Amino acid sequence: MPVPHIASTTARHLGRALACALGLALASPSWAASPAAPGLPPGAQPQDIDRLAARIQQTFDVPGMSVAIVKDGKVLFAKGYGVRAAGQPDKVDADTLFGIGSNTKAFTVAALAMLVDEGKLGWDDKVIDRLPGFRLSDPYVTRELTIRDLLTHRSGLGLGSGDLMLFPASDFTRAEIIHNLRYFPPASSFRSKFAYDNLLYIVAGELIPTLTGVSWETFVQTRILDRLGTGCAATFSLTAGNRNVAMPHVVVGDKPVVVTPDPSTAYDPAGSIECNASGMAAWAELQLADGRLKDGSPLFSAARHREMWTPQTIITPLPESAATTETHFRNYGLAFFLEDYEGAERVWHTGGLVGMVSYVSLLPEQHTGVIVLTNQQSGPAMSAMMQSLLDAMLGKPKRDWVAIWAQREAEGAKQELAADRDANAAIQAAGGHAFLPLEAYEGIYHDPWRGDVTVKKQGDKLRMIFSRTAGMQGDLQVMKGNVFAVRWDDRTLKADALVNFRTGLDGAVSGMTMAPLSPTTDFSFDYQDLDFSKVKPAAVTAR
Repeated sequence: MPVPHIASTTARHLGRALACALGLALASPSWAASPAAPGLPPGAQPQDIDRLAARIQQTFDVPGMSVAIVKDGKVLFAKGYGVRAAGQPDKVDADTLFGIGSNTKAFTVAALAMLVDEGKLGWDDKVIDRLPGFRLSDPYVTRELTIRDLLTHRSGLGLGSGDLMLFPASDFTRAEIIHNLRYFPPASSFRSKFAYDNLLYIVAGELIPTLTGVSWETFVQTRILDRLGTGCAATFSLTAGNRNVAMPHVVVGDKPVVVTPDPSTAYDPAGSIECNASGMAAWAELQLADGRLKDGSPLFSAARHREMWTPQTIITPLPESAATTETHFRNYGLAFFLEDYEGAERVWHTGGLVGMVSYVSLLPEQHTGVIVLTNQQSGPAMSAMMQSLLDAMLGKPKRDWVAIWAQREAEGAKQELAADRDANAAIQAAGGHAFLPLEAYEGIYHDPWRGDVTVKKQGDKLRMIFSRTAGMQGDLQVMKGNVFAVRWDDRTLKADALVNFRTGLDGAVSGMTMAPLSPTTDFSFDYQDLDFSKVKPAAVTAR
């Protein structure tokens, strides 16, 4: 969202991926010259995409993916590859539904744009005037925050603030999430810095029922998705009865393994839509047509569309982007990143859920859109496909993006393993002696926005159990003094943490804070925002 949580694969898997990428690169042909499919350039011919998809699936262990290309108001290519679920025979096609994660955000903006067109809302209306119960920790920001600010990641909240109410799957309601925003101190001054967040899009989604009397899900389904004729669903529950749905996968060891989709609806306005290549192609055509549907009628006005693609928040391009794609500027509009790419204007966004990633790129000057959907959370896989197709559609010299991204993923895995080794070494070097008996740390700890965490002794060790999610419980290992490391039972999280217990003047444990154990931990594990106070001793201690 772009990606709330993407657990990376193991170094062993990545070493094999890199070998596959480099080995296949030697055998891969140059751009195909003939026979040519109308409208598609060399490198984006169907046989080229078929070969590229097969190579990407093998290199990055992606069970299934779907690709679409639109140009000049026509769908030139839409096709699925692989299977919906690993080990099962059902094939992916152009109508297979995938979770698109944060690409949902643009649909939320489109819904609001329709209300702006109807005179029910203004981009610069104050949020508190529309949602009187809305509060942030800073009274000034609460008073001044606009609808536009909700959509542009410049509120002053930190990167991923509050995502621990969303991931791993939890039972927080939308109302609770919005209420809890008041407990987050700002990480930067208002409107001064880009910091990606999901929670404010949940707030933005709540404007829909407030102004229309229907839920975000109903509005987006009936007034956007159904009118586009996509066959897509505003939320996962609406896919019931449709068998053509891809399942999410994470790589465990060397194999992609199916994981259960998150049934929560709390984050829907930020990342819930299930869509297919055909549907996302229709969405891309709508965007490239300034908000007009196929019949020429406007879903939203051209004026609203221009605002979506107008820079709102400045972002510094990553060095690797500047070096490899000649990206000189990057901004955020309304639910889209805006940049130059190989000399062309590009409008894009990615999306991620556990086990799913998606990528939408629009080239307005070329009237072109490219969509990539996958059912495995490999960012490099979708990026390799996207950048290969963008190069082809722009007529650029061929580069081996599969090998490039396999190399980057391998380097990232090495960094992750090194960070894990460093963390383990730090634990061992710390000596493993706590200041206090383990029983002294037992109890229930409360954070104003995340709720309760229980610490209890089991045998000769402590266990930490987060409330409201089954995904966060694990053993506490003593490092030194009052500092412990929590190792989550679910090793796919890749989000172990340091736990620093604090004591009062009487020497008794009074609270705790947390921090990532590894610098490679996904930003959605926003441990830095937690501040627990001990509210009572543990009611039951298992011996």
